[in-house]
Amino acid sequence: MANGQGTQKLRPQASKRMLFRLAPRLGTQGGLAVVMGDTETPGQSGGVPADQRVQPATGRGGALVELTPTPGGLALVSPYHTHRAGDPLDLVALAEQVQKADEFIRANATNKLTVIAEQIQHLQEQARKVLEDARRDADLHHVACNIVKKPGNIYYLYKRESGQQYFSIISPKEWGTSCPHDFLGAYKLQHDLSWTPYEDIEKHDAKISIVDRLLSQPAALPPSTEPAFQGLTD
Repeated sequence: MANGQGTQKLRPQASKRMLFRLAPRLGTQGGLAVVMGDTETPGQSGGVPADQRVQPATGRGGALVELTPTPGGLALVSPYHTHRAGDPLDLVALAEQVQKADEFIRANATNKLTVIAEQIQHLQEQARKVLEDARRDADLHHVACNIVKKPGNIYYLYKRESGQQYFSIISPKEWGTSCPHDFLGAYKLQHDLSWTPYEDIEKHDAKISIVDRLLSQPAALPPSTEPAFQGLTD
């Protein structure tokens, strides 16, 4: 059963820190941004052999293709005219293009990781609520009660002068001004033996109604894999 420690509020930044520790880190090599995994199998990276991996350009030539003095085994008459870089502005444009690509790759990775971090945070909040609801439901089932509780009924929680809490089927409205004990709240026992606070009953029943409509009309579901909820809440 869930305890107090299991339902502590999770810090919003914890998911982001955890994600960025586990996710591949962005590093630099030879002026190019590369993705390096924290752990790699020797000789392989993501199932790709080491000799087939994409490797960034390094060395004196930078991002330019290496010079070959004898292409195809044939000596060049004028290696200077063949290998000259041409317009110096072309080199600047190449460097700017590489730098721009690095910036876009890092920005795209950051955006995707941020979305994943937000999803993790949302799941953590859902997990916290599940644990809190489970502890509340267990406590309510252990409240003193002299009748057999049946799913679908609403029960009213009171507190005696002695401090004991108990369930009753009589509402404060039925008691009127002669209510003998303090009223703490009303809960509906669901068919899965969970409890729903009185103020949430209408919203919970609306969700159940939507699910029942889906189960009763399976042929009406759209064949597309895209989410489509049009008409489900009408």
